[in-house]
Amino acid sequence: MDFTIIFDKHKEEKLFGRYITNKHIEPLLQNLNTDFEVSVAGKSVKEKPIYTIKVGRGKTKVHMWSQMHGNESTTTKALFDFFNVLNSDSDLASDLKKTFTFLCIPILNPDGAEAYTRINANEVDLNRDSKDLSQPESQLLRKLFEDFQPDFCFNLHDQRTIFAAGDTANPATVSFLSPSYNEQREVNEVRQKAINVIAEMDAELQKHIPNQVGRFDDSFNINCIGDMFQSLGVPTILFEAGHFQDDYQRETTRKMIFISYLSALQAISENRILVNKTIEYFNIPQNKPIFYDFIYKNVKIVLDNFEKSITFAAHYNEILLDNKVVFKATIRQIEGLEGNFGHYTYDFQNQLFENQEGISPVIDSDADFLIGTHSKIVNGLLKK
Repeated sequence: MDFTIIFDKHKEEKLFGRYITNKHIEPLLQNLNTDFEVSVAGKSVKEKPIYTIKVGRGKTKVHMWSQMHGNESTTTKALFDFFNVLNSDSDLASDLKKTFTFLCIPILNPDGAEAYTRINANEVDLNRDSKDLSQPESQLLRKLFEDFQPDFCFNLHDQRTIFAAGDTANPATVSFLSPSYNEQREVNEVRQKAINVIAEMDAELQKHIPNQVGRFDDSFNINCIGDMFQSLGVPTILFEAGHFQDDYQRETTRKMIFISYLSALQAISENRILVNKTIEYFNIPQNKPIFYDFIYKNVKIVLDNFEKSITFAAHYNEILLDNKVVFKATIRQIEGLEGNFGHYTYDFQNQLFENQEGISPVIDSDADFLIGTHSKIVNGLLKK
């Protein structure tokens, strides 16, 4: 199966970038054919509709939910690419709908999506509410889980640009986790199934993004939805959409998530997940938070007649402005960057900061400055 060709054919062009809300997906829901059962399953804190899409008539039931964190939209885009596959008259669509029944929530946290925040309107992280169930969105997700009784759960998220695949200079473009079901992080039959699916996805992704797949930390927290559902006996997989080189809109990552969906379903349908893949799973390098968006090396500063060469780093802040996500670079770290990497790295070979003495970078200031006489940094990037 050529996943790249399938993606190119079915990519939903009306969804792009990082800001995805109900207003963006509602016209697309109206275009789904009669195989799809589109419902308003519940309401958010601010009474926004939470949609579910049910499709397929197969024995194996897969529950998928995205944007539990409102500002994590890459997996939502990939969901609509996947819906376009199922909405087609292809043999693949027919096979998937015969084998599986899907219950999908494209945006679980529509208030957070609209405000472009991780939390919901009550400032609660829904992924820390699986035990208390204090929020209407959390309560709805649990009810759908109990009513649907899935065979597999796909918990769909984005992760920050800080993560590398292990200790390497490779960004963790996609990361996975088979959550722990107990404090001891043991592997039972339920967790094993999720492990085996992840190993199959990793094997496929290595063909597309070699050495850029990570494994998320498996510390047990029953307040997290994945740990809860795994402990309740349903194989659950955490998907984390991360950074690909120069892809801050996460369009390449979206493709990798789409490929992950299809490769997981193919492995399940072909019973390849019956093979124990524990070794392969734990060989996936664990995520390490060792990236900055920008690293500036060998910058000279002169303070009190003392000359020093420093390295400092900046990160993007994601700011919602006029319904668009704007990336604003801010200086975050000065020195102490051994073992860290930058998505953009500049070596200034001992040129003077701001081309004058008595000045040095300031943490939390904008990443707009001059190095030497000609190197101008504007919003983090070296202006050419």
